Amino acid sequence: MTAPDLKNYQAQLDEKVTRLGDLLSPFNAPKLEVFSSQPTHYRMRAEFRVWHEGDDLYHIMFNQETKEKYRVDAFPPACETINRAMTALLEHVRPSEVLRKKLFQIDYLSALSGELVISLLYHRQLDDEWEQQARVLKQTLETEFKKVNIIGRARKQKLVIGDDFVIERLPIKDRTFIFKHIENSFTQPNASVNCSMIEWALDCVTPLTGDLLEMYCGAGNFSLPLALHFDNVVGTEIAKPSVQAAQFNIEQNKLNNVKIVRLAAEEFTQAMKGERTFSRLEGIELKDYNFTTVLVDPPRAGLDVESLKMIQDYDNIVYISCNPETLAQNLELLCETHEISAAALFDQFPFTHHVEAGVLLSRK
Repeated sequence: MTAPDLKNYQAQLDEKVTRLGDLLSPFNAPKLEVFSSQPTHYRMRAEFRVWHEGDDLYHIMFNQETKEKYRVDAFPPACETINRAMTALLEHVRPSEVLRKKLFQIDYLSALSGELVISLLYHRQLDDEWEQQARVLKQTLETEFKKVNIIGRARKQKLVIGDDFVIERLPIKDRTFIFKHIENSFTQPNASVNCSMIEWALDCVTPLTGDLLEMYCGAGNFSLPLALHFDNVVGTEIAKPSVQAAQFNIEQNKLNNVKIVRLAAEEFTQAMKGERTFSRLEGIELKDYNFTTVLVDPPRAGLDVESLKMIQDYDNIVYISCNPETLAQNLELLCETHEISAAALFDQFPFTHHVEAGVLLSRK
């Protein structure tokens, strides 16, 4: 794969700033704070299909426009650990018929900590011989890398050699936070820009007091750092692996004022209104909290109307968005009661159309 034209990085970033600024201009947003990315080696995740030619094999990707496959020996967006692992892995897989046979995809998950999870996906069932050779592969790769975990996947089969997660260590202001990032679960792919997002959110809430509610909290990416500022934090998340990782992260970071509950945003809205009770909220008396601030980081579809109306009850709203178009749609309702007091662009995905945005809304 050819490297992106690094000279054009600022031009593509300027286009994103203009586009986001235009979307926010009807809401009298202040000037955007812009957080750029490294133009290369920023992604902590990457996945590739595998192409076989006789006893040889290599990574491939597909051109989104022409659908033509192309060989990938190096992948500039991925972190240096993944790029090194791409070469080292295939050097050891090529000579092994057991590891090579019907391998059709390879996924990589890494971290600033240098840990790796490599997932090998097969069109065949995996046996004891595969597991034995995968253990040798893990040991061999760990002579070159800090820690390597191997996962073999086939239909209705998942074999884990080591762990199915990496332990990440994110430097946030003057503290390092520990996070478990699980294979096949959502994590922010650009670790450096993710740190900027968290620090921006921390700066936004510095003047605020009381308790924080976070919806779509994942494994606690925002919840845990912001817990240092608020009296209490309650986070909601529907994905069970993310909730389990969040509990681990709370313990590892020695925080005693954070609670994560496995509820969808719509369910939590019903609980706050007293319309339904949930056993998963047992031991958490929502009426005892002084929620002054809510943080939402919804999927690309944005927030549903009932959730929007619910968060309008809070004095302060921190809205992190991976889709500025749905953010703008949601702001039409939110700006009836709130005004934008801070706005930011985070370039999580350089050289793509995607934009990550953040706004702080304060009650009028």
